[in-house]
Amino acid sequence: MLTLTDHAVTAVRGLTHQPNVPDGTGLRISTDPSRGALTLTVAAAPQMGDEVIDTAGARLFLDSEAATMLDDKSLDVTTDSQGGLEFRVGEQQP
Repeated sequence: MLTLTDHAVTAVRGLTHQPNVPDGTGLRISTDPSRGALTLTVAAAPQMGDEVIDTAGARLFLDSEAATMLDDKSLDVTTDSQGGLEFRVGEQQP
């Protein structure tokens, strides 16, 4: 199962726990076959068939293909030079 670093947990909670965002909102990771990439969106609820991961209140919704692709990975986040978030997928640490 995809794991989250402490920084990723903080970032996801920051994106999904805002005053105008409904309770239960999460970050949805889905595959984009046309671009050969993963997409990240803030979603009010998981879609049918999504795998739900809740780590210390940071909720992720993964479509089935993304869940398989990320099964043994870890999600981390860094801040770019303009202060934006950059999510990165890496190997899980033992």
